[in-house]
Amino acid sequence: QVQLVESGGGLVQPGGSLRLSCAASGNIFSINAMTWYRQTPGKQRELVATITSGGSTNYADSVKGRFTISRDNAKNTVYLQMNSLKPDDTAVYYCHVVNHLSVVYWGQGTQVTVSS
Repeated sequence: QVQLVESGGGLVQPGGSLRLSCAASGNIFSINAMTWYRQTPGKQRELVATITSGGSTNYADSVKGRFTISRDNAKNTVYLQMNSLKPDDTAVYYCHVVNHLSVVYWGQGTQVTVSS
C-alpha cells in the first residue's frame, strides 16, 4: 500500500515562508513526476509546481520567483519552499505523484493559511 504523507503547513504572516514536504512510502516503485496542487473552497484544484524525475520544473505564473520545488529521489520526497507568501496563497496543498506505470497517488492535503 502506498502512502503520501505531507507536512509543513500552518499559519504564517504575509511575507513569511513555509516549507512543505511530501514523503512517499510503500510499493510505489519508480516515481516519475511529483507535483504540488492547491485548492480553495469553491474553486478547482490548480497546479502549483511540478518536477520530473530528471529535475525539470514548471511553475504556475502566480508563484514563479517565490516558490521552489525540489525532490530527494533517495527518500521519495518532494518539497515546496514557499517564500514571500501572500494571502492569496491560502489553500489546502496536495501532493501528487505518478509512478513509471502511470499510477497516480494523492496526499491527504495540508492547510496553508497566510494572514496577519
